[in-house]
Amino acid sequence: MRQKVRRRYRLRLAVGLVFAASLSFTAGLTDVVGFLIAGDFVSFMSGNTTRLAIAVTDGEGDRVAHLAAVVAAFVLGNAAGVLIMRWTRGSHPALLLGIALLIGGTAAAGGQTLTVLSLVFAMGALNIALEEVAGHSVGVTYVTGALSRFGRGLGRTLLGQSSKGWWIQIVPWVGMAAGALTGAFLWKGVGADAVYASATSAAFLGLASLAIPRRWRLGYLIRRPYRKTPAAVRPAPDAATPA
Repeated sequence: MRQKVRRRYRLRLAVGLVFAASLSFTAGLTDVVGFLIAGDFVSFMSGNTTRLAIAVTDGEGDRVAHLAAVVAAFVLGNAAGVLIMRWTRGSHPALLLGIALLIGGTAAAGGQTLTVLSLVFAMGALNIALEEVAGHSVGVTYVTGALSRFGRGLGRTLLGQSSKGWWIQIVPWVGMAAGALTGAFLWKGVGADAVYASATSAAFLGLASLAIPRRWRLGYLIRRPYRKTPAAVRPAPDAATPA
């Protein structure tokens, strides 16, 4: 019985890590394409925030407005991802196929600014697809935190301290690095049309996620999308009302 449970745990962990790496692959590919299209990061808001500060001090009003819109689009994308997962009761296929349609549709419509903002919005929403694997927090569109946790885990291991599962944190980085390389090579071959590869990757992941048991997919989320937040408990009225 224990062996069966362990086998199931390992399989669930492996599937979760492959899913995380695949999502990060899509993010890395998209970020490279977005950066080469307009010189903006579409998933790393730390970099865009730094550039926003520089634009403010240089008095570049148009650049400030653009970068502020990029940061806002990322925030709104995260919010939209939460709403989509709630409305669809945790449907990863719906979320990922919606992202694919958004990227492909805006790319076909044309317009550099619209394309970049849609990519940023899509990457914000992509974050909601996976939040943890085997109880370990995992980011899919930014890897600074993952590398930091990996480094800390490595250091503690070298000191002989127990740090179970720290190696998991390198998985999103590997996925993102592979996606970034793919995006760079595609750009050299087809130019801005590489954005359609991002849409294709998201669509493929949406369809592939159908093969993952729903119970497992919901386990990759910190909060269950189909559960309503309980209403705040109201204080009981006073037993006696003054005359």
